Amino acid sequence: MSERITRKERRKQNIRKKFRIGIIVLLFFIGVYAGVGIYKENRVPLVEEGKVPEQEITIEQTKLVVPIEIEKIPETYLEYEVIAKLEVPKIKLDTNVLKQYNSEGMKVCASKFWGPEPNEIGNFCIAGHNYEKENMFNHLIDLEIGDELYLTDNKNGKIAYTICNIYKVKPQNTAPINQETNGNRMVTLITCVNYSQNRLIVQAIENKEGNRSNEAD
Repeated sequence: MSERITRKERRKQNIRKKFRIGIIVLLFFIGVYAGVGIYKENRVPLVEEGKVPEQEITIEQTKLVVPIEIEKIPETYLEYEVIAKLEVPKIKLDTNVLKQYNSEGMKVCASKFWGPEPNEIGNFCIAGHNYEKENMFNHLIDLEIGDELYLTDNKNGKIAYTICNIYKVKPQNTAPINQETNGNRMVTLITCVNYSQNRLIVQAIENKEGNRSNEAD
């Protein structure tokens, strides 16, 4: 009888030991994941309210990385009206951009937040959640100055842009959506970050060299 009890107790001890090891391993990986996320977020500078940092890349420095192909975008996505299509090759982001900005649409897809029509002169601002979904902005934090993005609409076609600014702002800071672009086309991507209340801002300017090459073709 006592031997059975001992065996049962040993099995319980082994189960408890494996459970504790599992918890330790899980906490380790959670810690590593959080540490990497905090490191990435801390690399992005926080800009004071009302200010926008100087562009690290000018229009004269842009160059075409991927050939542009003209295409038509869908008019609707899950019954929401679509205004543009956004592609960011480095992070494999390929998403529609909804015409109307509202809480329900934002759960589905990135949406126009502010600015002119897509690919027109001015600052076309797109907001998206950083959910872990393929059409959301969860990997914007991995972008770097000089990376390319593409915006397509059914009026102007597909336009190349080069990322020129990446920074964080407080939620009340509206400077990133300013429309003073010196007569150029600009795209601003806006999303949240995981480890603070700040907003991540990714701004890109028109790749004039690449777009001229495309027009010549």
